Amino acid sequence: MKLYLYAVIITLFISPVITNAQIHKMKPLNELINTKEPGWELVQKWIKAATNHIEVLPKDSARADHALYLTQVTTRSPMGAIIHETGGLLVDHGWIRVLGSGHEKLNRSLPAWNKGKSYTNEGEQPGFLLIADDVLGGFFAINAGGLSSQGIGSVFYFAPDNLEWENMEIGYSDFITFCCSGDLKQFYQDFRWTGWEDDVAKMSGTQGMSFFPFLFTKEGKDINNTSKKPVPVEELWTLQNEHTKDAGHH
Repeated sequence: MKLYLYAVIITLFISPVITNAQIHKMKPLNELINTKEPGWELVQKWIKAATNHIEVLPKDSARADHALYLTQVTTRSPMGAIIHETGGLLVDHGWIRVLGSGHEKLNRSLPAWNKGKSYTNEGEQPGFLLIADDVLGGFFAINAGGLSSQGIGSVFYFAPDNLEWENMEIGYSDFITFCCSGDLKQFYQDFRWTGWEDDVAKMSGTQGMSFFPFLFTKEGKDINNTSKKPVPVEELWTLQNEHTKDAGHH
């Protein structure tokens, strides 16, 4: 996985308007699509054996090609396979959203979602790569040095209850198997409120739940005693980053 991550770091996210100089740096789509050892076969095995509910969102071929090209990872990797073969994955009835190439239910691709977050201007090397998030406003990202000097290539989780990036000490492939068959009930044991299934079922993949009092406050520790409202997940990302800066976290 680290090899694919470094490929992502080096050439990640070129805008649709590509200059002649940039074209020479980008691998063409046919070099990114691996038909001999497709990673999708492996991902399909994980999904078939899953103990958690996984919904594979159908892809739009043109959108999938574009997202894969912008991300510059091969379909031999699980990340490239998910980007090119799916619109994304909805895990545990939509509690976790794994980013792919975008779909009506999850209307944001992996490269589009990272723009303005892991990098600002085209050509920059991002310090991390957002790969998934949950309805709580928790975010999963691969660390490329921007989240911590330790755990390069590991998936980190931004926890909304403490506003800190926590090293899960697993790579992308293990993260996908965690989504498929990990103990999500234990992972989220303090954050499953009564009736969450019905609330999440009504939400789209572009929304997250806003809690008040905030989960990172003393008053917000009992999630059942918070008020809840679906808001754009973009809003949660911005809000939590502002609070993180105010609190002096990394």
